[in-house]
Amino acid sequence: MPDTPARHDDDDALIHDRDGGLARLRAIMARLRDPKAGCPWDIEQDFASIAPYTIEEAHEVADAIERADWPALEGELGDLLLQVVYHSRMAEEAGLFDLDSVIGAISDKMIARHPHVFGSESRDKTAAQQTADWEAAKAAERAARAEAGVLDGVALGLPALTRAVKLQNRAARVGFDWPQTAQVLDKLAEEAAELVEAHDRLPPEKVAEEMGDLLFVLANLARHLKVDPEAALRGANAKFTRRFGAIEAALAARGKRPADSDLAEMDALWDAAKAAERG
Repeated sequence: MPDTPARHDDDDALIHDRDGGLARLRAIMARLRDPKAGCPWDIEQDFASIAPYTIEEAHEVADAIERADWPALEGELGDLLLQVVYHSRMAEEAGLFDLDSVIGAISDKMIARHPHVFGSESRDKTAAQQTADWEAAKAAERAARAEAGVLDGVALGLPALTRAVKLQNRAARVGFDWPQTAQVLDKLAEEAAELVEAHDRLPPEKVAEEMGDLLFVLANLARHLKVDPEAALRGANAKFTRRFGAIEAALAARGKRPADSDLAEMDALWDAAKAAERG
């Protein structure tokens, strides 16, 4: 006789209660991870295998905000919350921590980092002073974790451009930074020249290294210009997608596809789409 799923009458009511809130989601995750009655895929997962989905969901939240799609944002925030519950459930199974301790830790952190709201300090502070106090609190937390290096604790899993800016901000706090944007632009020209030279003379791994150096300086330039490089690149991606869509539409009106066209025709259509956007 085939195995039949174990019954969980004690939490079935909660799982099917649409007003069950966070407790309902925790019960759903516990059932999914149940070794006898759960989903085989969910049971097989671990922190490392789920981490890419966590990053993906965070980006999808940002995408919904970028598009001002509020119904989509509601769904994406739910997907992101599921990731927190998923990791917390795996940690609970391993005896590491659980969702309650995660919530408790972030609650304690927010209270400790906002003494002007939850403590006795005055709320009469500038945004700059609040930012400085926040960074001081974070530095104290890093010291408590024995993170002695200036760059310790900058997460490896961040998008590369975002991590570059965070590393540069940390270094800038101790004076390791160009004081003027013009110096960053000079460095950008230098790195671009080195990339051209590497492309002409050096093996692929050196070309990749020089490309990384150029991107790192571009991140630094964005920081000096007070531009979020991730947001700027998302905007450029959206613009490219929009204009290439216009190319495809124009070609379709001619009974063609991009594969039936050539660079000269598509480039002219690109210029037309660009001009149309500018009005």
